[in-house]
Parts: sequence; C-alpha cells; structure tokens
Amino acid sequence: MIFTKNLDIPVKDLGGKTVPFDVLKYVPEESAVHYRFVPIDLKDGILEVGIIDPENIEARDAISFIASRVGVPFKIFLISQSDFDSVLQNYKGISGQVDKALTQINVEKKKETDVRGEVSDELLKEIAVKPGSGFVEEAPVTKIVAVIIQNAVEGNASDIHIEPIGDKVKVRFRVDGVLYTSLFLPISVHEAVVARIKILTSMKLDEKRKPQDGRFSAKIEGRSVDFRVSTFPTYFGEKVVIRILDTEKGIKRLDQFGFTDKNLALIREAITRPYGLILLTGPTGSGKTTTLYAMLNETDKEKFNVVSLEDPIEYNMAGVSQSQVRPEIKYTFASGLRSILRQDPDIIMVGEIRDAVTARLAIQAALTGHLVFSTLHTNSAIAAIPRLIDMGIEPYLIAPTLSLVIAQRLVGVLCEESKSPIPVTQDILDMVQKHFSDLPEEFRKQIVIPQNVYNAVPSPTCSGGTRGRAAVIEILDVDKDIRNIILKNPIESEIRKIARTKGMITMKEDAMIKAFGGIIPMEEVLKF
Repeated sequence: MIFTKNLDIPVKDLGGKTVPFDVLKYVPEESAVHYRFVPIDLKDGILEVGIIDPENIEARDAISFIASRVGVPFKIFLISQSDFDSVLQNYKGISGQVDKALTQINVEKKKETDVRGEVSDELLKEIAVKPGSGFVEEAPVTKIVAVIIQNAVEGNASDIHIEPIGDKVKVRFRVDGVLYTSLFLPISVHEAVVARIKILTSMKLDEKRKPQDGRFSAKIEGRSVDFRVSTFPTYFGEKVVIRILDTEKGIKRLDQFGFTDKNLALIREAITRPYGLILLTGPTGSGKTTTLYAMLNETDKEKFNVVSLEDPIEYNMAGVSQSQVRPEIKYTFASGLRSILRQDPDIIMVGEIRDAVTARLAIQAALTGHLVFSTLHTNSAIAAIPRLIDMGIEPYLIAPTLSLVIAQRLVGVLCEESKSPIPVTQDILDMVQKHFSDLPEEFRKQIVIPQNVYNAVPSPTCSGGTRGRAAVIEILDVDKDIRNIILKNPIESEIRKIARTKGMITMKEDAMIKAFGGIIPMEEVLKF
C-alpha cells in the first residue's frame, strides 16, 4: 500500500475495476459529482471511498455525513482522476439511459413548442406513446418509463414511487420494504411521464384532480410481469405509485414462509376443514395477501368451487373464480359476498373484512358450511375476537365459526456473508425470561438459546446486510377451550391465558426464535 507524502491517506489503483450498484447506491451520483468522491468497495462492513483531492474539507464532511446516515463506517483512499471518471461511468446504468432520452426530449422541445414556450399537447402525446409499436417503444418519455420499470424489476423492487418535489421528480424503488432513491428527473418531463403511465393503464389523461387506479402487464426479459398503478394529486402534481407483481415468481408455498412445524401443521389442518373462518391480521404491507394466496393454493380447486373477492386482484390463480370489487358502482365486499353465496361455493376468499355487514356475511357463510378466508386489521391474533365483537358480531356466532387467526409481520432475512456475531448478553437473557416465563415448561425447554446471535452488516453482495423478507407470526388455534372463553368472557387477557397454556407463541417471540436460529438479525427483534 502506497501512502501520499504529508497525508495519512493510502493510494489505491482501481485498475479499471467495475463498482457494483450495491456499492454505488451508498453515495448518490449528484453528491459524487459535486464533492468529487466515489464509493469504490465494501469490505468487512467498511465503505471504501475514493477521493481525488484529499485537502477538500467539504468533501470529507460530506463523506462523514453520508456514512453516518447509512450507518456504515468508511475509509478514504486517494484515487486518480481517470479512476474517478471510470467509477462515475458506472453510475450510468439507469441514469445514463434516462439522460439520453431526456436529451432527445430537449431536442424535440426546440422543434415544437406552443406560444407559452411549453410542450404542446400534440407533442406530449407523441413523446408519451407511439401507437402500434408495443411496450418497448423508442419515444423519449416512453423509453424513460420503460427503463425505470425494467430496472425496478431487475432490482427485485416491489414498488416504484414517482413523486414531484418542486423543481425535480424523485424516483424511488422499494426493495425488501425499504425505499431507495434511484434517480431524479427534471420537472419538465413529469406530466409526460405520468401521461405515458396513464395510457398504459387506460386512465383518463385529463383527470388530474382526483386519484385514479389501473393496471397493465409487460414482458420484461421474456417473462410476464403485472403492474398495479395508483395516481394521487399532490401540491406539485400527480404522484404515481406502481406495485410490481411478478407472476413468474409464482405464488409461494406455505413451507416457504419459515413457519415452525407446529404452526404449519395447524394451518394445513385448518384449510382441510369443510367449514370455518380463517383470518389473517396485520398492517398494510405485512404479507397477508401473500399468505392468503398460499393457503388458497393448497386447497383442492378441482374438487371444490373456489371463489374470491379481491381489491385488487394481485395474482391470477388457476382454478379460482376471482372477482374485483368496485365500490364506485356499489360492488363491494358485502354485495359481492351475497352474490357469491348464490354461486354454490365451497371455499370463499374475501380480501378484507372492512365493515360490520361484511363481517356478518362472512360469519354466516362459515356457519352454513363454507370455508372462508379473509383479513382483518388488528395488531395481534387474539385482538381479532374483540374486534369482531366491536363490529357487532355476537360471541355465540364467533365461537362455532372461527377456526384460526394468524397475525404476521415481515422482517429482513440475514445474508450468510453479512452475519456479524454478537454474544448473548444478560439483557437478551432477561428479555427471554420476561417473554417466555408464562409458557409451560414443556414449551420453554424447546427454545434453544445459542452463545451468539447476529447483527446485519453490509457486504459486497448484500449491501443492507439482509436480502428478502420472512414472516414472523403468531397463531391462535380456536379449539374447544378457546370457544368456551369466547362465550363466557371474550376479553384479550383471558383468551391469552388459555392460549399460552397451549404453547401459543407471540410474533416477538417468533422473531426471537428466528434470531436465535441465525435466520434474522437481532435488530429486527427490537422493532417489536
């Protein structure tokens, strides 16, 4: 290693090495250009930063700020101007393609503008879409949208956010539940980008004051991907959020969720019953729909008539008659459920129980010999019972119909190369004692506490330390004893006492067990 004279900074020769996107994303391209430093590597959880002017105090301050914001230690190296320019070119993946399209738009603007100097309606339509040439057209704005979508799909993003923020348009991708800024667009192309997306989804181009919803499909690298789109009027213009539904990844199997053997057996036993109500609870984005699809996929769709009411239909499932509710024409979960019951169903999935009418209809359907799946917004599995009672459902109707309640959240899964071992401290042992003390001994002895647990540290192949997400769950199995307490005294504390005697594990405890097994980082446990 060579050091510069009078400066305690090592020199590094990159030798034409390509810096991967997982490293580049630690430093925004704008910051790299302005402050003249670039990320060059990530080793042992340390971000290596290349700088061309080691006496630039402003640059050093910026490096410290960025490193503290992302929570990663850094080390500075002196690099050559040519290496600096080479790394800047690595940024030119998505932004480079977009820049070319923006240049083309600027040329078009000079050719055709109206008297106010703005892009004319005719040109807006021209750059937004070329009829008859398919999804991957070459018009400038069309190409911008295609590049954004393709990079989001390739980066395993679940959502794309396109948001005007004054003089710019910010584009962010959600990966593993976290939003990352991908690029900025000039505000001058915002309306054209939104117009292109509206054309893809058959939304009204001239309606900018009200939210709109739509969907479209596209072939990305030879595979079919569905996109669900929502527009929302904001002060600076319409914000667009695109949910990516990759049909090629298929519907997950129940054994891919990380359920314990006991919980998996409870779920599979419940979905083979001829009737009953199975509820999934949790906040938006906790994977409830994914679990519902997995359960529905294990039913016998050839032998039984399986019907679903959804808002929206996220994946097409063979053998299931799926129906999209449309509240604007008064086709709601409640009215749709009434119609389903006239379709001779065996198994019914109701996307969400939102009101007392839907709750009562779902209970009645379960009571009259149907297997019903649905979701409910509560913070725990046990809380679903008081919630149903609050909605006006009598305990004597809940007890015989409710079969199983699953509450879940999603947590990050540790990358093998990103595991940083930390010893199990007294604080962790105290947490175990606090949470598991009321479990019977036969269940407590099944919990194995290791010598070490793990934190997530960034690595070259796993920049955030985690990749993908797993469900942490709690399951309330409504057996004879739980039914009796529902009829006599259906409050959470009493239901919990009975459930714990039968070994029910809470979501936080499930997270602790997964952390002890090295599946998730210990930091995830502390979020509960």
